[in-house]
Order: sequence, then structure tokens, then C-alpha cells
Amino acid sequence: MVQALQACAARLIQAMAASALLGALLVLVSFSSVLPAEAATVEVKLGTDGGMLAFEPSVITISKGDTIHFVNNKLAPHNAVFDGHEELSHIDLAFAPGESWDETFDQAGSYDYWCEPHRGAGMVGKVIVE
Repeated sequence: MVQALQACAARLIQAMAASALLGALLVLVSFSSVLPAEAATVEVKLGTDGGMLAFEPSVITISKGDTIHFVNNKLAPHNAVFDGHEELSHIDLAFAPGESWDETFDQAGSYDYWCEPHRGAGMVGKVIVE
């Protein structure tokens, strides 16, 4: 009878330990699933490597919190003016190759933009933020 009680107590302790371990794992998994993903930085060239008056790439899809690194490439001067979003626009002209700036996008949506001096030549782009 004593052995039966000891065996029962041992099984109860094992079950409680397994439940505690499972509970701890569930807590860890729930915390790891709510941690934000690390924001990315992507590059957009102003003027293509082939010498075209275009943004490269001209359409880009990013996630909320990501940053676009705009880099003056060829056929300067360039800038980036966002339709209805003065806070994202960089109206100063970049003249020197390699001149750059960053814009971070915190709101989901679609953002059309253009190069002010070359808009008529078709130098337009779009940022899609998911």
C-alpha cells in the first residue's frame, strides 16, 4: 500500500512538472510572437545605372517601420517629392553622386513620388507600405 501511494505521488509530481514546463513554454512562445520584426533598410537609386531618368526600383514594397535609403546615382540633380506628404519629401536637390538621405515609413499605404526636375521625363515612383 505504501509503495502504491509513493508511485501515485511520483506520477503526480511528474504531471505537475510537465504542466509547469508546458505553461512556461506557452508564455515564451506568446512573448516571442508579439516582438516586432526588425525594420529593414532598402535602397532606391536616383537615376539608373544605365543612365536613365528613373528611380531604381521605381516601385517598391516595404513593411511599416522600414526605411528607404535614397542615393543620387546618375544624371543629377534629383530629389523626391511625395504627393500629399511633405513630411516624407526631400525637396532639396542632390547634385553629387552618392549624396543620400533616408525616409522611414510608419504608416501603411501607397505613396506616389517624383523627381521635381525630371517628372515630365517620367521619373516617378511608388512606395507601397504593408
